[in-house]
Amino acid sequence: MAIRVYHVDLAEAQADPALASLLGRSATSAPFDRLDWLRLLGEECLGAERCFLAVAREGERIAALPLCETAFGYEQLGNWYSFRVGPRGGDDALLAALVARLRRPLRLQPMLREDAERLARALRRAGWMGRSEPCGVNYFTDLSSGSFEDWWARRPGALRETVRRKGRAGTVALSIATDFADSDWDAYEAVYARSWKPAEASPRFLRRFARAEAEAGALRLGLARIDGEPVAAQFWTVEGGTAWIHKLAHDERFAARSPGTLLSHAMFARAIEVDRVTRIDFGTGADAYKRDWMDAVRPLHALEFHRPFSPASWLRLARLAARALVKRPLVLPPGAG
Repeated sequence: MAIRVYHVDLAEAQADPALASLLGRSATSAPFDRLDWLRLLGEECLGAERCFLAVAREGERIAALPLCETAFGYEQLGNWYSFRVGPRGGDDALLAALVARLRRPLRLQPMLREDAERLARALRRAGWMGRSEPCGVNYFTDLSSGSFEDWWARRPGALRETVRRKGRAGTVALSIATDFADSDWDAYEAVYARSWKPAEASPRFLRRFARAEAEAGALRLGLARIDGEPVAAQFWTVEGGTAWIHKLAHDERFAARSPGTLLSHAMFARAIEVDRVTRIDFGTGADAYKRDWMDAVRPLHALEFHRPFSPASWLRLARLAARALVKRPLVLPPGAG
């Protein structure tokens, strides 16, 4: 049976049972794997008309690569909200057939190393040239048991002492919501606006995503209040056995009372003791504070490939080669593999 390769927009993909299943919520899925996530990104952040799935099928076997058409060529159907991007399903033969039909340069990031290596292998098999290189890190912790106490005992002594002292003061009230309420989300946005973080790029995307996750039972929205005023907030979701930490912020005026630290302690306890997750994922970024809460770190990769027989690609390939000669390797935190 021949491999069939085609492109489909995100609305049409929803009507295809095989694609809807491949890109649906499951016992092993992540938010960034799902078609509803991709559609929401397209609608609110990327321009839905530029977003599509490149698909390869052979019988019951199927592979899909979410892409966005840009001035560069094809890039990831993802942005700063995406912990990872890359192909979904399939094997090397399907992926090679899929990329063989692409006619524009390809650039994707951030990717897990295994996904980047698999796609790079398929691209080279189809005659493309390019490279994959580290571009950042992902902190996470795997939980060998369901014991919060065991995990907490591995945290740095200074962190545990902060939680003990500040928690004993009893001035910070904590709550974790699983249902969506506009008043809770307004409180989250108010804290974020007063935090050290830059203005949110797409608040409508986050609100719509949080509402949808609540409907699926996956929302964990944590709030810390002092005298009734929200002073720290965290937005997590739970899916596929993993707790995903999407957003966190606190009001610097109340930093001395450590509301963000106390809220993190409560959120981790909830994820481990109640949700019984096997992994907690802190997303992208090498922020130093993540090391206190996480046990492991791994590199994320950026992939860029071009078709060598296209004259338009020659200059870009030359730039890639020159960059490889002069670029210093990414310095990864201790323990990154």
